Amino acid sequence: MTIKKLKSILFLLLGFLSLMVGVAGTVLPVLPGGPFYLFAAYCFAKGSRRMENWLKNTKLYKKYAEAFIEKKGLSRKEKIRINLIADFFIIISIVIVEILPVQILLAVLALFKHYYFIKKIKTIS
Repeated sequence: MTIKKLKSILFLLLGFLSLMVGVAGTVLPVLPGGPFYLFAAYCFAKGSRRMENWLKNTKLYKKYAEAFIEKKGLSRKEKIRINLIADFFIIISIVIVEILPVQILLAVLALFKHYYFIKKIKTIS
């Protein structure tokens, strides 16, 4: 087996794994699906044009990744929706977990998430 073939197989495996985690993230609000769809698209592009084309024609990809790629940002409404869902689950986790260092870590992650969405992801109309 050639190195090129082995590399394609590795990218396809990573693409399928990322796609499965992305689907789980679509169903489970505690896990973001979009970044995993983007990574799956990257892996499929490196591994197989056929798989890349298939992924880019799925409803999940079009709903969760395509707009971000084409517009290079998110609408204010999308940012607020994503942050509210994530904050809800972070707050529940902080209340349920009674380990102070973990609670502090979760709070810091929530603050970083807000910083990232406000400063690093472009807001589009």
